[in-house]
Amino acid sequence: MKKIMNAVGIVMLLALTFSLSPAYTLAQDEVVCDADVIVQADDWLSKIADKFFGDPLAFPAIVEATNAKVTSDASYAQIDNADIIEVGWKLCIPTAEQAQASLGASATVAPSGDVVLTVWDIWTRDADSQVIETLDREFEAAHPGVLISRVVKSFDDMKATAQLALSSDDGPDVAQINQGESDMVALVRAGLLTDLTPYGQKYGWSDRFAPTLAARNSVLGDGSAYGQGNLYGIAPNAEFVGVFYNKEIFANAGVTVPKTFAEFEAALETLKASGETPIMFGNLDGWPAIHTYSEIQGVYITDPLYLDNFVYARGDESFDIPANVQAAAKYQEWIEKGYFTQDFNGIGYDDAFQLFSNGQGAMFLTGTWVSGELSAGPNADKMGFFLVPGQTEGGFKPIVAGTSTGYTIRKGSPNTDLAAEYLDWMMSDRAMELWIGAGLVPVVKVDPAALEEGTLYADMVNAWESVLATNSAGHYIDWATPTFYDTITASLQELGGFQITPEEFTQNVEADYDAWLKEKGLR
Repeated sequence: MKKIMNAVGIVMLLALTFSLSPAYTLAQDEVVCDADVIVQADDWLSKIADKFFGDPLAFPAIVEATNAKVTSDASYAQIDNADIIEVGWKLCIPTAEQAQASLGASATVAPSGDVVLTVWDIWTRDADSQVIETLDREFEAAHPGVLISRVVKSFDDMKATAQLALSSDDGPDVAQINQGESDMVALVRAGLLTDLTPYGQKYGWSDRFAPTLAARNSVLGDGSAYGQGNLYGIAPNAEFVGVFYNKEIFANAGVTVPKTFAEFEAALETLKASGETPIMFGNLDGWPAIHTYSEIQGVYITDPLYLDNFVYARGDESFDIPANVQAAAKYQEWIEKGYFTQDFNGIGYDDAFQLFSNGQGAMFLTGTWVSGELSAGPNADKMGFFLVPGQTEGGFKPIVAGTSTGYTIRKGSPNTDLAAEYLDWMMSDRAMELWIGAGLVPVVKVDPAALEEGTLYADMVNAWESVLATNSAGHYIDWATPTFYDTITASLQELGGFQITPEEFTQNVEADYDAWLKEKGLR
């Protein structure tokens, strides 16, 4: 979506009639971004300039700084026509001094806000991003002189860049970090995250979510153990994996929501026979198969403590067990029977999701993080949700479940107390109200009276209440070791391509886990 400047902005562009290049040209290596801005639907350059410099006519400085920055960092936009900016573009806001120099002696630029709080998040989907933008603007309004510099990254990009950025004195004040050994625990071990325990006590965060969810954001202060110790992250949303399904396709095929795993497999076969793709699936990114495999794995896990012990490295669990071999064999069986999208290992997750949202495929097995976008899609009224059932109706089955990635604070941030206020705002009643409005399930309990039964949102909330009531929240197994994510994504792609057997798959993954336990002195 393109955002065209309003009439005031067009008038201001008369200053650019002869050129976009002002009297002073910023060299690429001289540009310092005092803040980054992600363009939103109601933004225009003059508005952004007025916000940061107190002068709407200062927008050419943003144009020049952004165009200089993009030569060394492709994440920034290239602004070829200052009359038009596009939603989602990343802009470089130069320092007041550089803006002044760029604009020339005739212009005056007011200093930017007293405090810039830099926040990195991974809310890339439109519905999620709008919630965050609303919360950020309201936080600024309640804190005069404070500006939120928001940087949006993909999940993979955040994993790749967070540690280096948090090691820097000018790194983000707040960053959303994936839980587990490879991310949050590694950053605690490196001394890069602030212990949030005192703030949690001050703001009463423990009253907002269940202890099992707090454990997923807890690490011993030296990083030696996960699932216990101090609080290093908080997360506003419940996220759990289940099955989004197209009610119309189910009805046309004579399929009802299954209550046992046998019924689920029977539904897959019926849908396939009716000419439908039973499960839309795209695994080019690698990580979606973790959730698909884990949901099958849960059917064969009979010990309620197994996943806790495995992920938190308690006791001496192994990945090379019959239940995990069975799950790997079942995954290959589903592939052979054509229950997934053809050539799924070459299709991106987002591409598969868009196909499902547009009405293709009967089901999409994924996490509730897509619910906001799905609820705004063209087939929202046809969508429902259920959890993958166990072998017996109502029997124990762990569900891949947890929270959204955790908000953390960089250790050494000059704005630590303000950052903690920001985190508390993200856990506020107002934040929960907006998340509910966007169709996502918050970590707090939702008033049943607010639910319209039979809707997608009611299906998800009821499923989450069931998970909490039965203590069946499982884990994202890639949290288990610092290298587990890479190991299991690669191994699942090989398993899905029939390059390895189920036995070889579990042995490959166990080798990674075994090496980690030995490094920790637990084997």
